Amino acid sequence: MMVGRKVAELAISSGHEVLCAARGLSGQVPEGARLIPIDRDHPESMEALRGERFDAVVDVAQFSVNWVRQALGVLAPTTDHWTFVSSVSVYADTRTRGQTTDSPVHEPGEDGVEFTPEQYGRVKVASELAVREAMDDRAFVVRPGLITGEGDHHDRYGYWPNRLCNGGQVVIPDTGMPVQSVDNEDLGRFIVHAARHRLAGTFDAVSEPRPMREEFDEIAELVAPADTEFVPMSSDALVAAGVNPWTGDRSLPLWVPAEYDGLMAHDAASAYEAGLVTRPFAEKIDAVLAQERLLGVDRARKAGLSADQEAELLRTV
Repeated sequence: MMVGRKVAELAISSGHEVLCAARGLSGQVPEGARLIPIDRDHPESMEALRGERFDAVVDVAQFSVNWVRQALGVLAPTTDHWTFVSSVSVYADTRTRGQTTDSPVHEPGEDGVEFTPEQYGRVKVASELAVREAMDDRAFVVRPGLITGEGDHHDRYGYWPNRLCNGGQVVIPDTGMPVQSVDNEDLGRFIVHAARHRLAGTFDAVSEPRPMREEFDEIAELVAPADTEFVPMSSDALVAAGVNPWTGDRSLPLWVPAEYDGLMAHDAASAYEAGLVTRPFAEKIDAVLAQERLLGVDRARKAGLSADQEAELLRTV
């Protein structure tokens, strides 16, 4: 997972000894880290860690409360601080802007249910509860939103800087919806800061929200050629033209249905007060474009419009 690797790299660069517990199949662990091979689908493999004492554990389990419970059962008694990487998907209300970590969350859910955005949130809620029950005031729960930059393989946020680099007419959603994300390195630094300072509690790790058009304008100022022209289309027009929100084929990333209007508009003031720092926007976009180039700017994407799809759409305007 992109967050786990970045946290390991940053911890090593800060002088910490790092052990990575993973299958070891998706690539080498960062230089300076030690790999303990485990497969969390096989709980007995966790026994390799029993008795190890840790100053801090960072758990990045994505969609399994059973994984979280198993790790806690082995490691909680000998760990001083526990970070669980959750998600803003835990919130039951996706429409209201300005929610905080005190806002209502979904009812907890269990493993073994087909993935949906709501079920993902429910499993994250159950995982958070397990961590708090086991670790109490040694638990740090961080809820990021859309994560951008190094290691991002989802093709969502990266679609926009990559597309704007090519200029010409660019279809954008004509909406006042907000945009909110977090750079992977900023999130990693916040997690390392929390472990070092034994920070406890629950925090939304996201940027300050701002209107989508303002986000696009600033990206364009940084990367777009002079001939770039935005072509705004209303949500109704996009739906009528068969454009999908958020992700997938023939989609416009960051655009969501109205009932998700609050998904990227959380109040993260408590996280900034606790030590979250976001680097300058230009550096964030540099990191996004570096990842785009690493993956291949002309690749088949998991999200966004192809050149042919956008040209077809422009003919309808």
